[in-house]
Amino acid sequence: MSSHEQPLRLAVVGHTNTGKTSLLRTLTRDPGFGVVQDSPGTTRHVEGAHLLVDGAVVVELYDTPGMEDGIALLDYFDQLAQPGERIDGPERIRRFLQSPESKRRFEQEARVLKKLLDCDAGLYVVDVRDPVLGKHKDELAILASCGHPIVPVLNFTHSPEQRLAAWRAALARLGLHAIVEFDTIAPALDGEAQLYDKLALLMDRHAGLLQVLKHDVAQQRDIRRLDAMRLIAELLVDVAAWHLASEPGAPALESATQTLRKKVRARENLCVRALLKRYNFDSRDFPAHASALEGERWGMDLFHPQALKDVGIHVTKGAAAGAMAGATLDVFMAGISLGAATLLGAAAGGLWQGADKLGKRLLGRLKGYQELSVDDAVLRLLAIRQLALLRALEQRGHAALGPIQLEPGPAGADAAAGHAPIEAWRSQKLPEELLEARSQPQWSSLDANHAPAARREQVIRALSDKLARAAG
Repeated sequence: MSSHEQPLRLAVVGHTNTGKTSLLRTLTRDPGFGVVQDSPGTTRHVEGAHLLVDGAVVVELYDTPGMEDGIALLDYFDQLAQPGERIDGPERIRRFLQSPESKRRFEQEARVLKKLLDCDAGLYVVDVRDPVLGKHKDELAILASCGHPIVPVLNFTHSPEQRLAAWRAALARLGLHAIVEFDTIAPALDGEAQLYDKLALLMDRHAGLLQVLKHDVAQQRDIRRLDAMRLIAELLVDVAAWHLASEPGAPALESATQTLRKKVRARENLCVRALLKRYNFDSRDFPAHASALEGERWGMDLFHPQALKDVGIHVTKGAAAGAMAGATLDVFMAGISLGAATLLGAAAGGLWQGADKLGKRLLGRLKGYQELSVDDAVLRLLAIRQLALLRALEQRGHAALGPIQLEPGPAGADAAAGHAPIEAWRSQKLPEELLEARSQPQWSSLDANHAPAARREQVIRALSDKLARAAG
């Protein structure tokens, strides 16, 4: 957008309670704009909002009151012309705005028409659950008298009560063919792009500006998704890496288990709040997301190749895998003697040189302490829940009043049937990044000895990229 180009001014108009304020909330991603209620006549005056690109205003949007008495207003229009006089639509509107009735009986309609006259075009919001009535046709005739393009925006298209075919046919008979389906409660990912494309067809003077806005909307959507994938990757690495030591004995083990579950649940809540905030929602939109996280594992993940490399030990991936598959139990239950002898014989010097990282954990295990960590099923569940929430957020309009609901269990994860990233977490092995994280407890923000590490950042970035690629 050039510095001298004026913003496109759009009046959002239509009958009472069709979702005009809802449209502005969703386009601006501002759930606090105006008042959205399931009752007529909520907006009583004109409110404005801006759409920005790189800090510059490219579109000015104006929310207007609902039109309520189009039939009577058309009859009143007929009284404004002198006998035998022919006046065009805009002159009719101006005479009406100068008349006494514009400040009395038709005060609300006057506000709408005055704003539309001041704007470049109007977005006529339709609740497609309503039947097509004469009052709607009268409203459109009045709005068309302003002499500006009108783009019908068909709202609530996902409702079972929608009458899309009837509305499309009625609008076509009125000469309105540039129609946009835009459900403000659950907009399509390309809903805004379709709206701006239709406006560009009708208003070629602003086509360049609308293309800039369309590109920015797509770019911001991609950035939000990448940010969300990083938040999910950080959660998974934190949880995979965390190990909790337990003293010997059943009571201590039970206490440690409850602590593990509580801390992991709190860490998931932190991720949920961050995802909601990134998409400009809050906890009131997702109040009932707590569900059980059960599944612990005992043992230590010391033998990932990267963990050994960190303390100067170089072994083959196969040898390390063999250790992880069963040698750890031999090592810790039999006092470093049985099946892991070959590996430990090669690595012992390096292990004790790296005592700050690994030696204390080895000694603790020899004294009877156990380490708990979450099992693979919990990591899968965490990933599936966050990805399902992310999908719901991407498909949710900021005018939605009901809470986000994700079905529990496999059916819930399939809220979007065939969603590839979710299916991958259910059926495929854990990513290598999480296997590596298991061997690095200091990577977890839940660990008392947590410390930033360059390798942790690399792993999070790699896992985030995998999540993003899988999402497409």
